[in-house]
Amino acid sequence: MGICEGRVAIVTGAGRGVGRAYALKLAEEGAKVIVNDLGGTASGVGADLSPAQEVVEEIRKAGGEAAVNGADVSDWEQAQGMIQQAIDTFGGLDILVNNAGILRDRMMVNMTEEDWDMVIKVHLKGTFAPCHHAANYWRVESKAGRQRDARIINTSSGSGLFGNIGQANYGAAKAGIASFTLITARELSRIGVTVNALAPRAQTRMTESLREVSGEMLERRDPEWIAALVAFLSSPAASDITGRIFAEVWGFGYTVGDGWKHGPRAAASRDAKEVEGPLRHALAAAGYNAGIERDTFVNP
Repeated sequence: MGICEGRVAIVTGAGRGVGRAYALKLAEEGAKVIVNDLGGTASGVGADLSPAQEVVEEIRKAGGEAAVNGADVSDWEQAQGMIQQAIDTFGGLDILVNNAGILRDRMMVNMTEEDWDMVIKVHLKGTFAPCHHAANYWRVESKAGRQRDARIINTSSGSGLFGNIGQANYGAAKAGIASFTLITARELSRIGVTVNALAPRAQTRMTESLREVSGEMLERRDPEWIAALVAFLSSPAASDITGRIFAEVWGFGYTVGDGWKHGPRAAASRDAKEVEGPLRHALAAAGYNAGIERDTFVNP
């Protein structure tokens, strides 16, 4: 018996990379999986169902149950249809893993409006739309006395939590997803839904061009390390874990995010000339600025 035996999951962007690893691991642990993938390029161009179909076939060959979905998760009606497919195919929905994403990296001054809009749409709306429709299904179930022990697992990034040059669009979307996670965790707790997010560090087609790695570092960036955490958070054993941002997830460990809290306070003044002294004292006591003062930036 797997730790997700009998549960129904949707994994978006599951045709390749970490999404593929999530789908395979959830199936290995007994979940029935809707494998969603539009099948576009890393920059969000085109469509191809074959990667998702290959994952489904792999799950079925291993004795699991899975179905293909080619929805654009940032499309309101297609996202709703994806949730309905899980319900119609497998009788319900327990787990939603929002992983789909694209990259269009440029320095902010060179970034086009399309680069900004597409990345924000795919990541941020592509997380909101499936969550909205899934949560409404769970709300109806709860009102009918059939409350499900449900899970939402979102995907943030070190780029969003700490900053990364050339990724103003991607980082802004991923920071938004972290905030969205905290808020929805509070909103959905009353109907039995936990909401968490993680920032994976894996070697995939979206990251391989950013840094060359080999040896132990490459092995520790294998998506299966991340998939194990996703499967656990999806299981009944994790029903008390919600509103958490796992700020770094890879083979070297799972870092529990502990940021976004009040630091040193500077005395306020109505006189602008009196602001600098107390403010600089507070800034010095606050320690380094994670996004500016360190030597290296976190890859997504």
